[in-house]
Amino acid sequence: MQKVLSRGQSEDVRSGSRLIFGTLYPAYYSYKAVKSKDIKEYVKWMMYWIIFALFTTAETFTDIFLCWFPFYYELKIAFVAWLLSPYTKGSSLLYRKFVHPTLSSKEKEIDDCLVQAKDRSYDALVHFGKRGLNVAATAAVMAASKGQGALSERLRSFSMQDLTTIRGDGAPAPSGPPPPGPGRASGKHGQPKMSRSASESASSSGTA
Repeated sequence: MQKVLSRGQSEDVRSGSRLIFGTLYPAYYSYKAVKSKDIKEYVKWMMYWIIFALFTTAETFTDIFLCWFPFYYELKIAFVAWLLSPYTKGSSLLYRKFVHPTLSSKEKEIDDCLVQAKDRSYDALVHFGKRGLNVAATAAVMAASKGQGALSERLRSFSMQDLTTIRGDGAPAPSGPPPPGPGRASGKHGQPKMSRSASESASSSGTA
């Protein structure tokens, strides 16, 4: 347990030391250089920040593959102190010997790559933006059509229910044949009279 605590405490000390001496201290003196408009100090701290950015980028990979190396974290703190020291001037030395010549020879290629990456990222952003708008419009149209179909089905069910209610409230229609009217009765009584007159006329014509 004590070993775990001592290891955790040592990691906190290393992280705090790197934060203070590698970031906060240079940031404060960079502020003073900008405020005083001292070109020499300004260039000095600009060279430091360029080297520190490269160191942080390399550190991302070395922490994965070289963390097992003895005194690895202590060596990183010593390297940051070497960069900051006004006696060694490590950041100025690395910048003038390695970084500046390399960037000067590859500057045009780096600029072209950055321009191409910028154009591609812009095209990709526009493409995905249009695609997102199309998907949103399609979803809105589908939602509207589904809502309209549900509304029409609801109205149809309401209309059918109203018709059923109206039929239930009205009088039932007669199922049998209609009752005979006065015309039919007179027809029945008038038919024997017509047959009797016809027989009388036939008998009178026979006697004649």
